Amino acid sequence: MKMILRKSERAPDAGDDGPDVGGPARVGTRTKDLTKRLRPGDVAVIDHVDIDRVAADALVAVGPSAVLNAARSTSGRYPNAGPGILLEAGIVLVDDLGPAVMSLPEGSAVRIDGGTVRVDGTTVAEGIRQTPDTVEADMAAAREGLSAEIENFAENTMTYLRRERDLLLDGVGVPDVRTQFDGRHVLIVVRGYHYREDLAMLRSYITENRPVLVGVDGGADAIIDAGWKPDMIVGDMDSVSDRALSSGAEIVVHAYRDGSAPGLERVQSLGVEPVVFPATGTSEDIAMLLADDKGAELIVAVGTHATLVEFLDKGRAGMASTFLTRLRVGGKLVDAKGVSRLYRTRISNLQLTLLSLAGVAAVVAALWSTAAGQTLFGIIGARIDDLVSWVGSLFGG
Repeated sequence: MKMILRKSERAPDAGDDGPDVGGPARVGTRTKDLTKRLRPGDVAVIDHVDIDRVAADALVAVGPSAVLNAARSTSGRYPNAGPGILLEAGIVLVDDLGPAVMSLPEGSAVRIDGGTVRVDGTTVAEGIRQTPDTVEADMAAAREGLSAEIENFAENTMTYLRRERDLLLDGVGVPDVRTQFDGRHVLIVVRGYHYREDLAMLRSYITENRPVLVGVDGGADAIIDAGWKPDMIVGDMDSVSDRALSSGAEIVVHAYRDGSAPGLERVQSLGVEPVVFPATGTSEDIAMLLADDKGAELIVAVGTHATLVEFLDKGRAGMASTFLTRLRVGGKLVDAKGVSRLYRTRISNLQLTLLSLAGVAAVVAALWSTAAGQTLFGIIGARIDDLVSWVGSLFGG
């Protein structure tokens, strides 16, 4: 195995302290695909510029001992939250290791000494071992570069508007579907920030209103895991399970503008004939546009992108479509993001105990007010007297 040694161009000694860690290497160019085969204690080897919150949360949920990133976890383009989340979870993050680290054999025993990665005692790559101080320094530098990103955002927004004007303004190109949206509430679930918690908080809403359940790629699995069945699945089908695709939901494959659809073959191989929706926006955007065009009364979004940093997590092209789509459907859109943090049950154990005792007291009072209840209490009292007498006879000889 031939490796090219590389030391980060940033301060070479920054963040190199820390105990040795190691584990079997799991290598993946796409973080969201890699997390499906990671196990606790593994070393995740990725090539992910600007690790975003969703990717970091997915890694934390698995619990690797370390994350080795061939790219810079924070490029300085914007203040992404991913590196800080990994460190807060106690996961070692070694940054900017270079492309050589992606050649690590799958399952090879990796040891990490500071910012140095070794296999069988041989150094294979060197980078920066991140610490809270280095992450904060990167965040400070990234915040200074936000103005340039906002300018790029404005340019991409105009480009997207010119390209998709007919779709955004008049719904031209929206395909026909069998799912009935007209006059109904629609719940769109994206595997984004706090989607599990927010979906759980909407359980009563779903039970009472029975909205059309639309899963965007892996959001369909989130719906199934919560105990429901999706009515429709929208996306490029790269992060949704075969279980979800075979659940009977209507499948809408997100295609490129030229009509090519990477996920089409996979869906058809399962014996499902999908609807194809060519558009240049993100999958969550076309789900919203589809629901709006088909007459949805209300669109409730879970896990979708709303803030500037979240738009930037999607990349400049993605955030332009998301921004304009929200302007288009804004009158119908209710963003459920953060509802789990907005409302939390604050009933203590003592309050629950007192409430239970009050309920018992109410039942006792109700029984005492009836002749049958008084007879019952008389019988119970007699039985208790008999029990006391029997216990007394045992100890009294």
